[in-house]
Amino acid sequence: MIPLTVRTLFPRLLIAFFAVALGAGVAAQTNDPDGRPRSALSNKTPIATESLAVPATSVAASGSLETSNGSSLLGRFNNDLLTAIESHLGAPYHYNRTGPESFDCSGFVWRAFQDAGVSFQRGPARSYWAMFAAPSKDEQFKFGTLVFFSGLKHIGIVADEKGFYHSARHGGVVYALFNDYWLARIDGFRRVPLGSMPAPIANHKSRTKPAASAESDDDDNAP
Repeated sequence: MIPLTVRTLFPRLLIAFFAVALGAGVAAQTNDPDGRPRSALSNKTPIATESLAVPATSVAASGSLETSNGSSLLGRFNNDLLTAIESHLGAPYHYNRTGPESFDCSGFVWRAFQDAGVSFQRGPARSYWAMFAAPSKDEQFKFGTLVFFSGLKHIGIVADEKGFYHSARHGGVVYALFNDYWLARIDGFRRVPLGSMPAPIANHKSRTKPAASAESDDDDNAP
């Protein structure tokens, strides 16, 4: 006959054995070899390691990414100027017009800078040559530099070392390459100072109006 103590302890030991075995089985199914719960791993969202691609036009127009006041001002202006230029692409050429529907070459330059928050007196291309200082050599083909052609009778805005924006008699406001035709006609460059640049004005209709007597002498602006 089995003693009472054995009959009492045996069921308890059996229950304890099954509990330990069950716990080990669950752990084996839910844990990776390194001990991390499989459910936690499956719920993790992969982190992308690729660098973000930035459009070339944005890079070209962004200026320095430094946080100093000067470089921040340049970056803001470049973005605003590019936005203004792109908003006028395709507008037709019209002598002595400053937009917004049509432009001559100096009128396009004036309007683009006005839209970007920089105000100066409207005039023909040669007046801008006299108004602004020459840039350093490494700034000549930087975005936003003014480029002059054909005896100061034509003007555009440098996009980069490959081309520029201008209002052409044939084609209106376009991007043009610095091809042999244009390179042979470059008179020089000017840079609009931004140190006292006012904040951009939201309503373009309230911007400075061109002087009534300011007439363009632009006439040599097409290949």
